Amino acid sequence: KGGYFMSSLQEKLGARIQEIRKSKNITQEKFAEAVGLNVPNMSNLERGKKFVSAKTLEKIIQVLEVSERDLFDFRHVQTKEELLKLIDEILKNSDEKDVRYYYRMMSLYKEQ
Repeated sequence: KGGYFMSSLQEKLGARIQEIRKSKNITQEKFAEAVGLNVPNMSNLERGKKFVSAKTLEKIIQVLEVSERDLFDFRHVQTKEELLKLIDEILKNSDEKDVRYYYRMMSLYKEQ
């Protein structure tokens, strides 16, 4: 698999499903059971090694209580290197006032 960015829809979708599941404090075991998959298949799905049927995808959306739009929002589901590259682009295209603002916001967040 070459490429700098996550290379497939399958990987991005799996990472996003895992992110939402964890944010809702649902164990992989309970989630797999609610969706109707066994744990190894759910693990493969979340790691981007397996894709889902439309029927399973509908069940995932129902169990996670998210919209299709939210489930397929991958803008932030990227590697640290990918995110740093995107942040660098934002900063390069910002004026000094905005860069100072971003720095303050990150500093405040880091202090929490």
